[in-house]
Amino acid sequence: MKSSIDSAKERERIVEMLSYERELWNSGNKYVAGVDEAGRGPLAGPVVAAAVIFPDDVYIEGVDDSKRLSALRREQLYSIIIKRALSVATGIVDEREIDRINILQASLKAMRMAVGRLSVRPDHLLIDGICLPEKFYPQTPIKGGDTKCFSIAAASIVAKVTRDRIMIEYDRVFPQYGFARHKGYGTRAHVEAIRRHGPCRIHRRSFKMDGWKR
Repeated sequence: MKSSIDSAKERERIVEMLSYERELWNSGNKYVAGVDEAGRGPLAGPVVAAAVIFPDDVYIEGVDDSKRLSALRREQLYSIIIKRALSVATGIVDEREIDRINILQASLKAMRMAVGRLSVRPDHLLIDGICLPEKFYPQTPIKGGDTKCFSIAAASIVAKVTRDRIMIEYDRVFPQYGFARHKGYGTRAHVEAIRRHGPCRIHRRSFKMDGWKR
């Protein structure tokens, strides 16, 4: 059980993370969307982006950069985020498109897809690290935003959980690679599996690796 001190510290942390949204809400921007992606680094599978819009009275204990959370905690928070958000949407760009346009452009495309699928038009975007080249919406890039901004952190959780679920499904199709364990990242076991079996159809061929069987 959390102590009252721990609870107070957590509330203070969440309030601080909401400072970006609060400034925009106070300026008349009702619909503020946090945007982030998951899956830029793996050797296999898609890149997934998420966009999340919250009401201005939101408070969800535990929201943080998805990389700081356990898989179980991400799943728990994912369910809460879906229930509490005004709108949540994802964009998925597969490995073939990643190979065709490169991972940066694929990440931007996934973000555009996620924003475009929101059920309400955002007044402002808060994006982890980068801006979308197209200026369809006012936007603010926040370096390290998934650790600093509540809505971006929530988007990072939605994107990560969505992508992990996809990779777990792929593990059933291609069990020899261990996708359920490493989610397509370049672990030693994954690299050894690629060298043993060659790449499968969800491997990113543009991510060069010595020893791949073509």
